[in-house]
Amino acid sequence: MRRTLLVALCLLGTWQSGARAQWLPVTNVLVDLTISEQGGPFVTIEYDLEVPDLSPASPAFVFVRFSPDDGKNWHALPAQFLRGDGHAIVESHGHKKLLWWGVDQFGIADAGQLKIVVRGVRMVRVPGGAFKMNLIPGGGFDTSKSEIDQATLPTFHIAKYETTVGMYADYLNETGKDGRGWDKFMANPERCGIERNDNDTYTVTPGREMYPVNYVSWYAAQAYLAWAGLRLPTEAEFQKTLRGGLFLDGDDARKKPNPQPGRKFPWGDEAPDAGGVWRCNCDFDRNGSGKLARVGSHGQFSSPYGACDLVGNIAEWTLDAYATSYHAGLDGYRMIRGGSYMDPAAGCDAIAGASQLPAVRSRIAGFRGLCEGPK
Repeated sequence: MRRTLLVALCLLGTWQSGARAQWLPVTNVLVDLTISEQGGPFVTIEYDLEVPDLSPASPAFVFVRFSPDDGKNWHALPAQFLRGDGHAIVESHGHKKLLWWGVDQFGIADAGQLKIVVRGVRMVRVPGGAFKMNLIPGGGFDTSKSEIDQATLPTFHIAKYETTVGMYADYLNETGKDGRGWDKFMANPERCGIERNDNDTYTVTPGREMYPVNYVSWYAAQAYLAWAGLRLPTEAEFQKTLRGGLFLDGDDARKKPNPQPGRKFPWGDEAPDAGGVWRCNCDFDRNGSGKLARVGSHGQFSSPYGACDLVGNIAEWTLDAYATSYHAGLDGYRMIRGGSYMDPAAGCDAIAGASQLPAVRSRIAGFRGLCEGPK
């Protein structure tokens, strides 16, 4: 017995060829519920991912959300229930197909009640291997301290851009009941631009969709990333993304030595304003911006792997804690990396960091997601 349901929930938000920081364009989503005689019920999910320049170095992270009750409640579709070529890391564009087995375990017996949303996020691949890492006690600026020349990490994928206002608003519209995950300062149209409506829906100030979301606590960032099936990067992962490994193609290949493994900034050692060209949005009193910029605005000065805005614009939460005995009993301070548009260049280099209590929501702090592996 089969029943096919056309699902018109595809890309939520804008996507532009110049920035590509909103959800990637997912179209033609089709869902088919099949009752098999031996394997039990399963759902086939097909969609088209219209991003011609996807590659192993710059893939998409794809995740699926579903509602078994016609949109009243939404859930993550666990990756372990999926088979096929269209979930998690996707390295090529075109038509994709997923098989969702064990659907009866989710209480789904009627395709008419099922809604599916497929979303894609642009990632960059960071190959596994050694890199040059500095550890700085207390998030200070002494570059001579605790250098580890042969720190190593496995392969991971990290979001090419910071999480945007448009992406976060979509998350709130699924999960933000009673204002959870939202802060009243987000309503400021010049600083963030997410307004909460009386019916617990959220709208974005036109034109703010492509700016990095801010006023997000460490806890709220964790909740968003759990919703998407991602996590925050560690400080080590952030630093390797910024500097590159000793070999840019990883220790397995070792064919592309990194010309600047100890670089100060994603683009090299040149100051952010060298030659009168601003390479990131920092030192806002001098660069003339006075405020946040759209994500990807300085994309030509990205990291060796193509990650944008790792320094300046919005500072970024990491997974790591920084605890002190003076604050015993509190959830430990969390490390923030990259500096913001309000910081001088010294606060936006590869190793500078700051710490903040995880409950704090700041106009200068945002985040991006990471997933491990698979290769």
